[in-house]
Amino acid sequence: MKHTISVLVENEFGVLTRVAGLFSGRGFNIESLSVAPTIDPSISRMTIVTSGDDQILEQITKQLNKLIDVIKVIDFTGQDYVEREMAMIKVTAEEKTRAEVLRIVDIFRAKVVDVTPRSFTVEVTGAPNKINALVELLSPMGIKELVRSGPVVLGRGPKAWRGTD
Repeated sequence: MKHTISVLVENEFGVLTRVAGLFSGRGFNIESLSVAPTIDPSISRMTIVTSGDDQILEQITKQLNKLIDVIKVIDFTGQDYVEREMAMIKVTAEEKTRAEVLRIVDIFRAKVVDVTPRSFTVEVTGAPNKINALVELLSPMGIKELVRSGPVVLGRGPKAWRGTD
């Protein structure tokens, strides 16, 4: 089962290594990891996507909560949240396929951020399944490179993480 976890941590040297080590030490794979400072520059938010059964994830969550630099851990599985991911896709854009690539990009509300005589670089933001669908449609044209940020999530509703609530 897929799990999306947000972890508020102290924005300090070595925290990422300790969190990643906790996962690898238990043979648990991190499928996606995104880390950035929050409104408070002394605190960072990690968004971790992983797969596993609920029992193993519960153990991981308890171990994360024991780390001294961890402020709060939340597993968004089964909760109401907003999820977005960003991707850049370099796609072949020969003369005969340029119009089709642009049509597909427009349909997905993506944008072309770079053009060369033989390729377009496309930027797209949205739910992971939207990005998967765009990649699938652009694949026959020839994807040269693909980079994805991995999802970031926020819980729905008024509650906010500030490190103290």
